[in-house]
Amino acid sequence: MKILLLGKGGQVGWELQRALAPLGELVALGTQSQDLAADFRQPEALAATVQAVRPDVIVNAAAYTAVDKAESEPAVAATINAVAPGVLAREAAALGATLLHYSTDYVFDGSGDTPRDEEAATGPLSVYGRTKLDGEEAIRASGCRHLILRTSWVYAARGGNFAKTMLRLAGEREQLTVIDDQIGAPTGADLLADLSAHALRRLAQEPTLAGTYHAVAGGEVSWHGYARHVIEWARARGHALRVAPEAILPIPTRAYPTPAQRPLNSRLDTRKLRRAFDLNLPHWQPGVDRMLSEVLGA
Repeated sequence: MKILLLGKGGQVGWELQRALAPLGELVALGTQSQDLAADFRQPEALAATVQAVRPDVIVNAAAYTAVDKAESEPAVAATINAVAPGVLAREAAALGATLLHYSTDYVFDGSGDTPRDEEAATGPLSVYGRTKLDGEEAIRASGCRHLILRTSWVYAARGGNFAKTMLRLAGEREQLTVIDDQIGAPTGADLLADLSAHALRRLAQEPTLAGTYHAVAGGEVSWHGYARHVIEWARARGHALRVAPEAILPIPTRAYPTPAQRPLNSRLDTRKLRRAFDLNLPHWQPGVDRMLSEVLGA
């Protein structure tokens, strides 16, 4: 199996380099790759890269993820999140290749308080969400064999993340305010990479498994609960923090306005993925704890 990985420098892309390597020959490209074009702002150049590599599998881990900035750069976000995946899908269809693509809970409007399954009505609230949904639809319309994995609240030890931000602020401030009415599941890039490799292996044996799936860690938490967990974990292991446990204060989303509207309910129902690929999706806490151990050396 020959695999073309795009977006190797991102959090998920970095972990995919490890997880995909046992499956076959891996060609991993980032935006700064010298020999082959991998700039998602130039979709047709991506097409030439696919034609040159002629992979059996294309894994797209690249995306425009600056949610607020996308509100002022809708054309750029659309090119990267919608046009480029559509081009990859077109080329995959021409080659008979499989395309694995990552999407987001932001394709939904975030209403209610129950997990959404793959058949739930979409209704993105932001440019980012709309462009990611447009990317999904372009892939499905191409007719290529594909896996679209919708995920949420992705983190990794490498690069910036919410937990690192909370730890930094907890070391600088005596009080923190954190949103408590957005609910989701922190999902590790390592978990996403491992389940992606497993799904691709199964799909090669059972092509009928192609389609759209929800892929997040188990359980749920608010950003406020997530912050408390991170800070309490660090304090219990002797890390000096200024903020007191009772000084991590919950606030509603409306108290922290942003250019892009966020979904309040980011719960995703993963039963389809677990049943189709015989997977267990662990609770979010052990993955976060493992990441914290790596970041803090605890």
